[in-house]
Amino acid sequence: MTKTYLKFRSRISVIICLTILSWMGLCGRLFQVQILDGKMYQQEAIDQGQRKEKLFPNRGNIFDRNNRLLTRNIIHYTLTADPTKVTDKHGLANAIHIRTGQPMDELLDKLNNKGKFIYLARNVQKETLGTLPAMGFDGLFIKRHYKRWYPHGKIAAQILGYTNIDDQGISGIEKVYNIELSGAPGWVVKSKGWKGKMQQLGGQPSLLPIDGLNIQLTLDLQYQSILQEELLQRQLKTKAISATGIIINPHTGAILAMASTPGFDNNNFSKHKLETHRSRAITDQFEPGSTFKIVSAVAALSEKKVNLSEEFNCENGRFSYFDILVQDHEKHGQLTFPQIIQYSSNIGIIKVTERLGRSNLYKYARDFGFGSTTQISLNGEMSGTLRPLKDWSRVSPGQIAMGHEVAVTTLQLAMAYAAVANDGYLIKPRLIHQIFNSKMEVTYNNEVSIVRQISNARTMKHAKKMLRKVVSDGTGVKANIHGWDVAGKTGTAQKYISGSYSNDKFISNFVGFFPVNDPQVLAVIVLDEPNAPFHWGGEGAAVAFRRIMERIINMDDAITPPKRNKRTDPIKDDIIIVQNEKPYAIPASNRKPVLLSTTRAQSNRNYIYVPDVRNTSLKKAMTVLRQAGLMVKVEGSGKVLWQSPKPGTIKNIGDICIIHLE
Repeated sequence: MTKTYLKFRSRISVIICLTILSWMGLCGRLFQVQILDGKMYQQEAIDQGQRKEKLFPNRGNIFDRNNRLLTRNIIHYTLTADPTKVTDKHGLANAIHIRTGQPMDELLDKLNNKGKFIYLARNVQKETLGTLPAMGFDGLFIKRHYKRWYPHGKIAAQILGYTNIDDQGISGIEKVYNIELSGAPGWVVKSKGWKGKMQQLGGQPSLLPIDGLNIQLTLDLQYQSILQEELLQRQLKTKAISATGIIINPHTGAILAMASTPGFDNNNFSKHKLETHRSRAITDQFEPGSTFKIVSAVAALSEKKVNLSEEFNCENGRFSYFDILVQDHEKHGQLTFPQIIQYSSNIGIIKVTERLGRSNLYKYARDFGFGSTTQISLNGEMSGTLRPLKDWSRVSPGQIAMGHEVAVTTLQLAMAYAAVANDGYLIKPRLIHQIFNSKMEVTYNNEVSIVRQISNARTMKHAKKMLRKVVSDGTGVKANIHGWDVAGKTGTAQKYISGSYSNDKFISNFVGFFPVNDPQVLAVIVLDEPNAPFHWGGEGAAVAFRRIMERIINMDDAITPPKRNKRTDPIKDDIIIVQNEKPYAIPASNRKPVLLSTTRAQSNRNYIYVPDVRNTSLKKAMTVLRQAGLMVKVEGSGKVLWQSPKPGTIKNIGDICIIHLE
């Protein structure tokens, strides 16, 4: 060993030891990083260079029964930013301010936030966005997504409901079927590429989103539009607080239209009062008045407590029922059982109900569906009020028979009368027709569901005849539509306010269906606190029913006029047979033929109101006008553009109506 080595040996040993220890430490650290903590660091590296982005599905759409779109999904954009990466905060704030109108100070406050994520604007339309993406602001992120839009505005808004800013249903069908409509989200992995821009590379994992299911309703868009227009007009005309209506198919329970006023636009739902959002047909309860008399009538017939020819003393319009005075709108003496319904006698129905008994009345009221929900596919349905028998007083049977001490919803009333129209079956209302996916494959079909049979067809046919007399010759004549055999019932009820019945606040309601022997459409109209004389069911609600049904008849060719049992060929050239000799008794031995001849009908004998056939097909127009007793002259082809004389004009039977089609 040299002297030099001996001199530095200790130092060399220290260096060698330190080197060995350093390598051992480095190897240990490498072992820790690669083996012990390898997965953690690998994930951190992936997180820095890759990002898992959520892929949103398209929300399913809602259609009417004729596959007309009631909803649409419109492309919108959400603007977010990472304030730590925004280099031109004032420029970005100004660009967004110009496009969205947001205050500059609010935008700058957000951009000066110390966090790494902020929302700058949400639900921005493409037209509003403009050239912002091309301006290349650092730290700005633009996310494309869909926002719900309702192309028909207020039409069916209370049924459809609406979605929130995250496109989740919070009202109506949108809420009840939110899971089905929403679908399932997917995801995709993106890697950081040139200039740090995230992009999807081949071979990276992904999961495609599943679009939401589509829902077809039983609603008819045209029926719904007509109902809402006429309800609003009637509310304004009668100065009512609100007007509610529902149109159904009495055989299937399909809800063709349902609305209440005032309505709202679900594209701007936040600008309307919350009370306008609710569907009053299922949420609002009211005492129905005389429309409830059908319960006692059907019960008495079913239990054979009355016969159709039997007469009841209606006490000339005034009757003491225990400790209350009962009065009829008009004074009547003796009325047959059908006439009690025809003229809506309170006294008469009380006497029928006394014979029926309270237990039978309660049973049939329950059988008709009162006191329980209909289980419609909407939130907020009320069950109405039908107290148990143990809570009835001695006057309760008579009061309930008149439609007091009981509360119903418009939908309950519709389904109860549908049972009369369809010969005895209470059925569940159907708002959903079917649900199908993006491949048009049906995943759910809503079949007709019978709840129970209330009575037999024979009983219901008698009930329908009574309801027909209400409209043809009773309290509901203003609901009559010439040639369509409308049946129905009027109802007028004092509102129960603060423990007593009001003398100036009423509910006017009418239930009707047609044709009586083959009902195709049934409707209920309810007016809340209309001014006099519209508070009477036959004055307020019945007129609205007629106007709505006339428009629907003229619009829908699927509705067919009633079939007549006896048919005779029409006389040509509008002639009638007259007797040339004065009638007198002829002795049997001297009898001879009486000479008959033909002449034109006298112009002053029968009058009719010209029906409205505009916007209808030729076939429908010809049917309606001929049934009204008019001759028809046709010009052009297509649908009826105009007619002369105008609708509502008083003309003689046999006059000519010109219709021009295009």
